Amino acid sequence: MTGRLAGRRALVTGGARGIGRTIAIALAAEGARVGIGYRTSGAGARQVVKRIQGHGVKASAIRADVTREADVKRLVAGTVRALGGLDILVNNVGNFLVKNVEDLTYAEWRDLLDSNVTAAFLCAKHAIPHMRRGRWGRIVSLGAAGAYRAHGSKGMAGFYAGKAGIVALSKALAREVGRHGITVNVVSPGVVKDYDLTIPQARRRRDPDTAVGRPGTAQDLANAVVFLCTDEAEFVTGDVLNVTGGWLL
Repeated sequence: MTGRLAGRRALVTGGARGIGRTIAIALAAEGARVGIGYRTSGAGARQVVKRIQGHGVKASAIRADVTREADVKRLVAGTVRALGGLDILVNNVGNFLVKNVEDLTYAEWRDLLDSNVTAAFLCAKHAIPHMRRGRWGRIVSLGAAGAYRAHGSKGMAGFYAGKAGIVALSKALAREVGRHGITVNVVSPGVVKDYDLTIPQARRRRDPDTAVGRPGTAQDLANAVVFLCTDEAEFVTGDVLNVTGGWLL
């Protein structure tokens, strides 16, 4: 298999649907063996595995709740066994909720923080030892453009707190692991309303909220993630790549 990621082994959390699905398939298209983690979308996970295998690379799917450390240990270990190692981690999982602070329950607050920043912490913690052994690794987490800008938006306090936490975690972690050949970055989406929309289809639509004038797609985000996982991006770390088409400039 040829491609910019030929021979690399990747794990994508939440890879059974939405943006995670597109990222997993894009990594496979560049030659990476890809494992996905999923919690409820078993049928979707099996379909993604077939799509990945269609690119001529190994694939795996493991059910796990990435807010639980025991599940994360099992997910990482199972992916390593299935793929023969682990070089790339994409932290895609992160729940979303719009709710004002005074109406937000403690359980909802914890869920937003745990599904976003705690999950990213746990997955990175257990993936890094495998990357260090090979002295090469890529960790890319999905953020949110509004969170990075600390953009005030009604009802977004919990979600933005979790995503801002991902940025802080990633920047600090980049300092810890950079000397081991591991980079850590964040890709922050703008608004993606239709996960199945292709870039050619998006070019035929108008979106007045973006500077480029078209809506964003999951493929735009996957392209950014793939770049950050390549050798060409080895000097990019601790950074946030906003893939928004110029939203919130």
